[in-house]
Amino acid sequence: MDFHAPFPQPLMEAMDELGIGTAPPTPQVAPAPDEWLRKLGTLPLLHQPGARWTYHHSADILGVLIARAAGAPLEVVLRDRVFAPLGMVDTAFAAADVGRLGSSYERNPATGEPVVFDPPAGQWSTPPAFPSGGGGLVSTVDDLHAFGRMLLARGRLPNGDRLLSPAAIDAMTTNQVDVLGGATGPTPDGSQGWGFGVGVQLRRTGLGPTVGTYGWTGGLGSSWANDPNHSVVGVILTTDAFVSAFPLPAVISDFWTDVYAALED
Repeated sequence: MDFHAPFPQPLMEAMDELGIGTAPPTPQVAPAPDEWLRKLGTLPLLHQPGARWTYHHSADILGVLIARAAGAPLEVVLRDRVFAPLGMVDTAFAAADVGRLGSSYERNPATGEPVVFDPPAGQWSTPPAFPSGGGGLVSTVDDLHAFGRMLLARGRLPNGDRLLSPAAIDAMTTNQVDVLGGATGPTPDGSQGWGFGVGVQLRRTGLGPTVGTYGWTGGLGSSWANDPNHSVVGVILTTDAFVSAFPLPAVISDFWTDVYAALED
């Protein structure tokens, strides 16, 4: 998807027609990875590689390729190589205990009232046919904190073992978009770029994250970021899906304002 273009967007509509839309709102609809990739290959590129930045589906392709290279399904690769070493026991493509899932809400466009988008026994109660490299995991504050803490520790686990190299951390958290001939990143004002899988703060706006902060704010109501300048890992999980990519909901913006207001130099 193109954050800077109006909706509906033709490529996203074409993907939906082929039944290969992934993650929210229908993680159970997409076919298995090989068939998903075959169908995606029938659609044209939006632009030449490197000419622009667009969101999400490149990560889905990467997930398919990771599974092929590792010789195991993506959910197994993530579990064995990331979640288990980090003790992220509640992170997966489906909830182990559906009773712990909360309802997800969206806004009625006509009235503005919240309505249930997905109940606990809904789409994330069973594993999807297509484990998405671009989204669709369920998780908890503790698990996201463990992931963020590892990145902040330059790839080391609490016991000192190394999960990622410092070079990998640097590549992930360095803006990669400004080398693309003026292509823009996620935010319309240019304050945020994109690393390998995370947004990167290029310019501070208001009392929010400082330059060099990295993380991501997800459309189903989550926000996580690491600020290496202050050794901060911030996580907020809400039950309300975003109405649009920009501006952020007040509860998310206020959370980050309060985080920085609480810091001492």
